[in-house]
Amino acid sequence: MNHRNFDLNLLPIFQAVFVARNVRRAAEQLGMSQPAVSHGLTRLRLRLKDPLFVRTPGGVTPTPRAEHFARSVETALAAVGSSLTETERFDPEVSDRRFVMHMSDLGQGEFLPVLMEHLRTHGPRLRVEAIQLPLDEVLPALERNRIDLALGHLPDMRGTEHQQLIEDRYVLVTRARHPLAETLGHRRTLDQLEYVVAHSHPEPARALVRLGLGERVRLVLPHYSAVTEVLARTDLAAIVPQRPAMRHARQFALAVAELKVDLPPMEIWAHWYWRMNDDAGHRWLRETLAQLYREAKRGRDRRR
Repeated sequence: MNHRNFDLNLLPIFQAVFVARNVRRAAEQLGMSQPAVSHGLTRLRLRLKDPLFVRTPGGVTPTPRAEHFARSVETALAAVGSSLTETERFDPEVSDRRFVMHMSDLGQGEFLPVLMEHLRTHGPRLRVEAIQLPLDEVLPALERNRIDLALGHLPDMRGTEHQQLIEDRYVLVTRARHPLAETLGHRRTLDQLEYVVAHSHPEPARALVRLGLGERVRLVLPHYSAVTEVLARTDLAAIVPQRPAMRHARQFALAVAELKVDLPPMEIWAHWYWRMNDDAGHRWLRETLAQLYREAKRGRDRRR
C-alpha cells in the first residue's frame, strides 16, 4: 500500500470507533455524522483489505487486523497530539474542561472536598465527575479515555503512569463506649470482635483474612457510606484507613485505636494512561493534586 496518498483523516475515525466500539458514539465524539464515519470506515476497509469491525449486539467488535492496527494508530496520533500541544497553555481559571476520575466512596470523601475547595478560586469553571468502577474495569477505562485519573489504593494496577499522593495506615474503629474500649487494637481483643466490611474497599477484608479473622465478619455492605452509623449503633468494629476514620470520628461518637498488629501501610496513588503525559490540562490536574497533598502533609507535620 502506497502511504503517500493515504488519507490520514481516517486514523482518528478508526481510533474513535475502536475505543467506543460503537459507530454512533464515535460519530458523536468526533462531531461528525454517523454516515460520514461509516463512509470513512468503508474507505479504510478497502485500503487495508479487511472488515476491521464486525457488528455485535449494541455495537461493533474489532477484527484481529484492527487490534494490531490500533496499536500503531494510537502511537502515531499520540505523537502528533503531543507535538501539537507542546506549546499549549492550560488556563484553569477560564477553562470549562470536564475531568472524570475513578475513586472509591472513601476516596470521594478524601479527595473531593479538598479539590473542590481549591477549584472554587483556582478553577471556577472546571467540572469534575467522580465515578466508582469495578476494579477490573479501571485500567480499560483509562486506556479508552473514559476516565482521566484513577485515585486510590490499587495495588493490582499494572501498566499505568502513577504518582503517590498519600501514605496512610489502618486503624480500628468502634463506637466510643464499646465494652472492649480499654484494649482496642490489641490482638487478643481483635479475636473477640465482630466486623463490618464493604465491597467498595476490599483491603480491610483482606487484612482480616491475613489476621485469621475472616470468619469474624458479621456484616458486608456494598459501600462504606453506611459503616460509620452501623458502628455507632452496634458493637461491630471496622478496620479502615486512619484519615477517613478520623474524619468520621468527628461526626459520630466513635473510638479510633491504633492496631497493635503488623499490617502494611496503605498507599494512595494517582494512575493515568501514558498518552495523557503531555496533555497540558491533565498535567495541571496531576500537579495540583500532588501539591494539595504535599501541603496537607506539611500542615500535619507542623501540628505534631
